[in-house]
Amino acid sequence: MLRYLTAGESHGRALTVIVEGLPAGLPILAEHVESELARRRLGYGRGPRQRFEEDRVTLVGGVRHGRTLGSPVSIEIQNSEWFRSDKWHAEMSPEPGATEFPLTQPRPGHADLVGMQKYGFTDARDVLERASARETAARVAAGALAKQLLSHLGVGVLSHVVRMGDAAAPSITLPTMADLAAIDASEVRCFSKSGEDAMIAAIKAAAREGDSLGGIVEVIAHGVPIGLGSHVHWDRKIDALLAQAIMSIQAVKGVEIGDGWEVAGLRGSQAHDPISWDATEHRYVRDSHRSGGTEGGITTGEPLIVRAAMKPLATLNKPTLKTVDTLTKEETVSFKERTDVTAVPAMGVIAETMVALVLAAEAQRKFGGDSLSEFVRNATSFRATLES
Repeated sequence: MLRYLTAGESHGRALTVIVEGLPAGLPILAEHVESELARRRLGYGRGPRQRFEEDRVTLVGGVRHGRTLGSPVSIEIQNSEWFRSDKWHAEMSPEPGATEFPLTQPRPGHADLVGMQKYGFTDARDVLERASARETAARVAAGALAKQLLSHLGVGVLSHVVRMGDAAAPSITLPTMADLAAIDASEVRCFSKSGEDAMIAAIKAAAREGDSLGGIVEVIAHGVPIGLGSHVHWDRKIDALLAQAIMSIQAVKGVEIGDGWEVAGLRGSQAHDPISWDATEHRYVRDSHRSGGTEGGITTGEPLIVRAAMKPLATLNKPTLKTVDTLTKEETVSFKERTDVTAVPAMGVIAETMVALVLAAEAQRKFGGDSLSEFVRNATSFRATLES
């Protein structure tokens, strides 16, 4: 089974991730991982940190001569801001000592206060450095490997922004992998020009007031094999695995598979995807995508569709959220760290990552294989049994 573990803090020396379960022989280059990390930094409304953060990747272990060895893959992502500023050398030093500038005005909506209470901290930085969405860079690095593995099964994963604040993109046909370059070229990663213009206007309006915006992204996986996930246990259902993975992204507060919220208001005669037999392709097909590519906790082979709703960021450029100083107990406003107006476009790339990691893990469970060639051979053999 594919699994991964991340470590590191937002302003620490580096982030690291260990990915276990990849088959031997998978082509991996640091440049490939860095290109995915660069996509994470995209988006109108991002803060100045994204303009100078370089995300330099080092493949520490598990890769030799550009291919995985079947052993755990270890990746380090250098935090260039730590090397650029003596401030973070002092603030985030692992050596014994203390900070001169404790943060005691926790931000509503962030992990600051509850983390301080849970662990007995008196400085919010002990919480926020790990709670920060910077941690997702390590996940994106792991996801780059998962996407690479999935590509050998013909699976591609993309995302696009469908809502930013109150600005929504018009309904369109599902974008394909051929549309990904155009989506990434959009300043807000929106597939609709009219939607893009409305979203940029909404971001500008929020920025003028020092406020932030949330939104919704849609993730689509094309070419997903039939049979990933299972109906037999609650923790094997692909829907449940996807929901947990997406909800683990910082600031995400809602997940929808297919037309989940809409079909709740329909009658059964309208809510399901009719099944047909494609005599040319020798396979069953669904005539619509309401279920989002899953039935009974198992992938159907249709496009997998997942939507994630992200709340507005808790750190504001014009701090106005009421809080209490944990030292004096006096009413104040939350402190300000350098922040974005919105991170919804970047969240789409992170959501792609989480979907890819779930699909890759379930593909490994389904098809197994110690080497890439064995993994692909097993998947090809299974698919051949379905064409009858």
